[in-house]
Amino acid sequence: MDTESVDWALKTTRAVRRRLDLGRPVDDQIILDCIDVAEQAPTGGNQSSRRWIVVRDPEIKQELARLYQEAGGLFFTEARDQLEGTGHPREPMMRSAAHLVEHLAEVPVIVIPVIVGRHDGSGAPGLFDSVIQSAWSFCVALRARGLGSTWTTAVLAKAPELKELLGIPDGVTEIAMLPVAWTKGTDFRPAPRSPAREITFFDGYGRICESGPGTALRMADGPGMVVEVDIAAHPDVVWAAITDINLPAQFSDEFNGADWDEGFDGPALGATFTGRNHLEALGHWEVTSFVDVLEPNGAFGWCTSDPDNPGARWRFEIQPLVGGGTRLLFRLFLGPGPSGLTMFIEQNPDKEHGMIVNRLQHHRVNMQRVVDGIRDHLQ
Repeated sequence: MDTESVDWALKTTRAVRRRLDLGRPVDDQIILDCIDVAEQAPTGGNQSSRRWIVVRDPEIKQELARLYQEAGGLFFTEARDQLEGTGHPREPMMRSAAHLVEHLAEVPVIVIPVIVGRHDGSGAPGLFDSVIQSAWSFCVALRARGLGSTWTTAVLAKAPELKELLGIPDGVTEIAMLPVAWTKGTDFRPAPRSPAREITFFDGYGRICESGPGTALRMADGPGMVVEVDIAAHPDVVWAAITDINLPAQFSDEFNGADWDEGFDGPALGATFTGRNHLEALGHWEVTSFVDVLEPNGAFGWCTSDPDNPGARWRFEIQPLVGGGTRLLFRLFLGPGPSGLTMFIEQNPDKEHGMIVNRLQHHRVNMQRVVDGIRDHLQ
């Protein structure tokens, strides 16, 4: 199998809106070929329950466009108008989404995958888990043939009207609406995404590893932990909170006191601050920390003890959320330099994995307390 071609099709199957060619006809057979490909996707109990509605009738497409606009399209057009010319990170996406709202009725074909059955909230398999993968296979098959689409679901808020328009029985569930057309050019590229190492957890939620297998933890592999929380506050506000080191320190059992170097009034690469612990159970200690990551409104991080060979590396990351708010991540990597933990590991090398697991679990509780505390402070 040509894995390079398969991977490229998967990586470049984009949400296509502005580059849909509204004037070029799409033959029925190419739609049917893509559905044949999609139907090879796994389905619960190997039961054929997926159905595909292909819409070409101009009047029906016009009604679908009206329902789509009423269900959520107005939000996209208003957001497009508000963000136009501001340079906001979501300006291109809103411009693209609004374009589809205004031109949906002109798309050559609209495909609506459905499945026999209604979701009852029981968690039993056989409904959405039997159709989502098939519908996405359809999108990838389009991409491989030079056509494009975008996954839209806003119209599902108008389910009764959609059922009446298309004659969909009550016992059938609508999954998505996929506008289909040839694309203007095929030079699509992979989108920016988090590397697998940052979002893949080994043997437990939040447990990460910079290298190595991840399941047999060693200090040399950079084991770590990440926690996260969504905050109903603007990214600028969250950024100000995480870079004011005394605020996160308020919620930390280990760093319940922190100060920038005397006379320093803000974060900068290479700047230092001192973290202090006052808990009797952990003993009294101080550690010098060095700012090694500074991406305004993106990431703020520091390492401990020695910037060239740190005992640990800590990092806050902020991500704006669709519809407002901010996702705050707090990330830790142990090592690679010496620390109290490495001293114990050197004395008991056969227990290295267990010691690391215990230390990460201790940090996880404390790190979660920090991000939860920041959230509660800002909301």
